Amino acid sequence: MVEGPPDTPLAAVTHPDPYPYYATLVARAPLARDATLGLWVAASAEAATAVLTSARSRVRPLDEPVPNALPGTAVGEVFARLVRMNDGPRHAALKPALASTVAAVDGASAVAQRWARGLGEELAPSSHPERLTDFAFALTVSAMAELLGVPADMVPAVAGWTGPFVRALAPGADAETVKLGAGAASQLLEVARRLPAHGDGMLASLTRQAPADREAVIANAIGFLSQSHDATAGLIGNTVVALSRMPALRAIVRAEPGTLARVVAEVARHDAPVQNTRRFVAEDGMVAGTPMRAGDAILVLLAAANRDPAANADPARFDHARTDPRVFTFGLGAHACPGAMLAVTIAAAGVAYLLDAGIPLDDLMGRVTYRPSPNARIASFGAL
Repeated sequence: MVEGPPDTPLAAVTHPDPYPYYATLVARAPLARDATLGLWVAASAEAATAVLTSARSRVRPLDEPVPNALPGTAVGEVFARLVRMNDGPRHAALKPALASTVAAVDGASAVAQRWARGLGEELAPSSHPERLTDFAFALTVSAMAELLGVPADMVPAVAGWTGPFVRALAPGADAETVKLGAGAASQLLEVARRLPAHGDGMLASLTRQAPADREAVIANAIGFLSQSHDATAGLIGNTVVALSRMPALRAIVRAEPGTLARVVAEVARHDAPVQNTRRFVAEDGMVAGTPMRAGDAILVLLAAANRDPAANADPARFDHARTDPRVFTFGLGAHACPGAMLAVTIAAAGVAYLLDAGIPLDDLMGRVTYRPSPNARIASFGAL
């Protein structure tokens, strides 16, 4: 049975094909109030750019800097210090150090390849596609943990704690989810605090650049794990979906393995693992050419902006050879994610392993569903 179009922009995230719906929003309602959701919705590239770069936009409501369920927990302790969840001085103090730390990462591909081989042997996702999403999550967090400087014998535990921590951060997380996440966050904090301030790894590099605030450095090191968790795992799964649906693309990658990173980068635009983000209006005034009130919330449809023909010509066409594509998936402006290329590198290593291991791409057609999420598009695959 063919599924109808999604009812709302939030339902679109896990719809089998949300892109015709997004195209309608871009054409007819590039910035409009959604009465059902109680949100403004920015769909076009122009509206998304204006909202993400507006001086009136904030990443959190002014009256709720930390989600109401989190204060007093270890999850809230980390959340309160995350650069990506703060504006103003706290953001400005650490963001350059985070960006330069990511830019200086060396050897990420080799680290990810090694973890892909080990996890592939353990989980056998090529024979058991239902384990592919677990493989993607484990690879993403394991590679990032090693890059941060976590000792090899602690990496599996860190990977295991990251999932509950991320789930506790989700809007609407229930009390039990927050409790489990708080326990995981306490463990992550303990591990991070034991890592040496001097030495190799991203955490040590970040410490050298911001030595005055060790706790903020630790929180943002954990933030590297949580921010990459859904986005990079989604990028791996969505690339597998693209290859399963496009035999011609598969042939190109097999003939020219060096093109895989560009394929993954185009997946980030064409089928974004992060479909939307939110901004909150700090004061009455114009945002994206529209009068708004302090406290208004705006849902920015990153995936729709990626498919706006004003941003990318023939946007529905998958083209890994695009020159200078505009990609909104990793944000824009002050809160743009500095780890976009790192995500592509880790995802490409994971997909390369799956291809070499002989994952049955033809047999995956029709087995794809999407994990429930208000903003992350993460493919799951049924058993053969």
